[in-house]
Amino acid sequence: MADDGRVPVLVGRQRETELLTAALVQAVDGASGSTVMLRGEEGAGKSALLAWAERAARERGFTVLRALCAEAETDLAFGALHQAFRLPLQRSGALSAHQRDALESALGVRAGAPSGFAVGAAALALLEEATRTAPVLLLLDDLHWIDSSSATVFAFLHRRCADLPVAIVAATRPAGPSVRTWSAEILDVRALPRTDAALLLDARYPGLAAPARDRLLTEAAGNPLALVELPRQLAAAQQSGAAPLPEQLPLGRKLERMFADRLGTVTPEVGRLLLLGALATGTEAAGGTWLRAVADENAREILERIETDGLARLGPAGQLVFRHPLVRAAVVATASDSRRREAHRALSAILAPDDPRKLVHEASAALLPDEDLARRLQEAGRDLARRGGDAEGALLLERAAALSPGSCDRTRRLAWAAVMSARGGQLRRAAGLVAELKSSTVPPDIAPLFAYAVVYADQSHHVDFESSAALLPAALDALTAPGAETFGGLVEQVYFKLLLAASYTGDLWAWRALERHRDHVSDVGRLCLRAWTDPGPRAAEALRTVAGAMTEEQGAGAAWLLLWTASALDCPEDGLWRSFTGLHGYATHGSVAKAKCHQDFLLGHWDRSAVCLREAEIADELGYHTNALMFRQYHAHFLAGRGDEAGLREIEQAVRPAATRARMRYVLDRLTHLRGLAALAHRRYEEAYAHFCELTPPGHLPSGPPWHHTLVLDLVTAAVHTGRLDEARAHLDAARSARSAEISDRHAFLLAAAGAVATAALAADDEADAAHRAAYAVPGAERWAFDLARLRLAHGAWLRRRHRTGAREALRAAYHVFRRLQADPWARQCEAELRAAGDIVAPPPGGSAAEPAGLTGQELRIARLAATGLTNKEIGRQLQLSPRTVAAHLYRIFPKLGITSRAALAHALDSG
Repeated sequence: MADDGRVPVLVGRQRETELLTAALVQAVDGASGSTVMLRGEEGAGKSALLAWAERAARERGFTVLRALCAEAETDLAFGALHQAFRLPLQRSGALSAHQRDALESALGVRAGAPSGFAVGAAALALLEEATRTAPVLLLLDDLHWIDSSSATVFAFLHRRCADLPVAIVAATRPAGPSVRTWSAEILDVRALPRTDAALLLDARYPGLAAPARDRLLTEAAGNPLALVELPRQLAAAQQSGAAPLPEQLPLGRKLERMFADRLGTVTPEVGRLLLLGALATGTEAAGGTWLRAVADENAREILERIETDGLARLGPAGQLVFRHPLVRAAVVATASDSRRREAHRALSAILAPDDPRKLVHEASAALLPDEDLARRLQEAGRDLARRGGDAEGALLLERAAALSPGSCDRTRRLAWAAVMSARGGQLRRAAGLVAELKSSTVPPDIAPLFAYAVVYADQSHHVDFESSAALLPAALDALTAPGAETFGGLVEQVYFKLLLAASYTGDLWAWRALERHRDHVSDVGRLCLRAWTDPGPRAAEALRTVAGAMTEEQGAGAAWLLLWTASALDCPEDGLWRSFTGLHGYATHGSVAKAKCHQDFLLGHWDRSAVCLREAEIADELGYHTNALMFRQYHAHFLAGRGDEAGLREIEQAVRPAATRARMRYVLDRLTHLRGLAALAHRRYEEAYAHFCELTPPGHLPSGPPWHHTLVLDLVTAAVHTGRLDEARAHLDAARSARSAEISDRHAFLLAAAGAVATAALAADDEADAAHRAAYAVPGAERWAFDLARLRLAHGAWLRRRHRTGAREALRAAYHVFRRLQADPWARQCEAELRAAGDIVAPPPGGSAAEPAGLTGQELRIARLAATGLTNKEIGRQLQLSPRTVAAHLYRIFPKLGITSRAALAHALDSG
């Protein structure tokens, strides 16, 4: 419920509140009565609607009378009437002596036995008196518990109030006694749709972790009372995701009372069958297997009784389908511990030995430590992890730890649970387990596993890299010692975590440990180290070779290393991560998502920039705060490219403090670079040059991450525009000496583009022409949409200043790309150059550019995309067409526009 300061707004109840409002308006404006009957399940929100109606009525000056019926008062004559009319009776001065006697006798004020008709007439007179000063709202809650005497009187009032400014609103359950004598409008109050349920849950509990939120939405099934009450029963750690949710959510007193009346009357055999059906949630539910645990020859008869009572029914697949998920929860919650253990034992007995649910039931039935059971749970959990089910496996490891007789075995299993929780997306839970482990004595044989768990939580959750250099080198030493336990290929994952810390912080001790252990890891591990330190020639080619030989079975460590290598080399290849999307829950999905965000920036898919912020929110919800920081940093690339300095400052304010505390030099340097890029967009070249020189002085390429090599175009552009031609030449020479072009295709293009920009300022026209042609001819140049558009802008401006042909075509092509990317400052630079060339691109204010005549909608879309420089394959990917179909469309487009090549498309479209 939200509040606007006056009448509350109920989430998802617009239809209901509109009808109630209409009833109130009818009483005020039409001076006539009406009755609305709210009908819904327990906890559906009927009482909240009555409260809403009361506040809305008081806002309109109504007199409000109210009665709350109760089961304990069903045998108390005129109990509900007493609640509603006690105060009006005390204040009345218009009742006749006969009427007052009848009503006071009914309400127990004086002795007597009045007839129901006399009481009804007196109550009607009392209502008529009240309506002389204000309209009246009569609220009757829980009408299914009303005593019969009051029901008769209220039914009489309902029939006689049609000509009075009275609104009667009553609430009842579907299974309650029907009020057949009331011609009331029935308003069924149904469960909230999931979207509205989510709004209500988020409003009441905004800090819920995503797993807890999803579970609560499922269990509540749109029941507003459950949405409010269920989260209250969870510990703070469970709400935040730091602790796992229980298998059965506790209901709390309100919800238990809601079902107590229904469940309290069932026979023991019915209760046992309900409990077995409630606990049978896996393979044992399919095909009605769980019914074998009932061991009662009258099982079918019991089931029929349950269906008749409306508690549950047997579904088509043989499972017990409860009327509401809360009924299932109530069945479990109201059962004693001994009855639950007995039911788990019965279900375990009917399952095959290799069925994982058998172990779950055995563990739930266990009362004392059991090493054999703990060992089997551990094996099952590790097997789940090997198949990508880390989060589920972690729960089994935690159960195994709880059943472990020895403290060392318990600690070992908790350490594995922490690692698997983190890889399975339950990072807050992993952090909680790590904190618990830190207070325990860790056996030396699992020290590397413990170190990995600590670092995982610190790096991903706490945005802290100090423990990485302190713990991981020793962990690698232990893992690579002769005959050492490798913990299922943990070496690669530990190596990646140390490499990640070194990449982010530049820690020298971390780099030295990585170099020392480079022979202990796979080819992809060595390649990743090379990519982030000294990539050298053909690094991207080596990446594609290694990626082609990768399989999903190589595990998360190899996947992370491969993706981090691609990030270092600016190699946006879809195929690099397709093999790893099923690995280790959010841990690998987060790495893939970061790679895709970076790819979208590089390839000009800037319409997807908002994905970065959505991924950041998801990461924060799951507790992966470093990932959230990185997603925001990736989003800053789009903002800087668009010249959105206000947005860039906002992102920097969110990112820089945490990155500074964690000494994440990589992120801080990237932010400096993006400041310079935004300054370039606005032609503040001196400012841009100063930012770039903070990172890489002209003529010097620092060792380390190859992204410094990608600054060559930015720095050379700023140097040329500020008249620092010697510095531009020196930096080009340094990049060529470092063989930057051999690192990857993008490095090759950026170096060629920088060379063209510098040559245009330093050399003769023929050399400049050749340099630009060479840059355009770099393989894959068309992939780098933003970078290529910048080159075309620079080239077009140079051609215009020399009054040479081709200027308009280059500028128009750049302009269209910048407009598609929403890089407005860059588009304005193109417009200025085009105006100087005597060509107006932008439509006049208030007008619109004419559409090219004769083109179909599909042809126009293809022509516009082709004009931006996209290949047939890239156009096909965006429009879900084959490259051949795109080519066929272009074959028809050219003659319609009177052109013969793609190069003329931009001009033809603007002239059309």
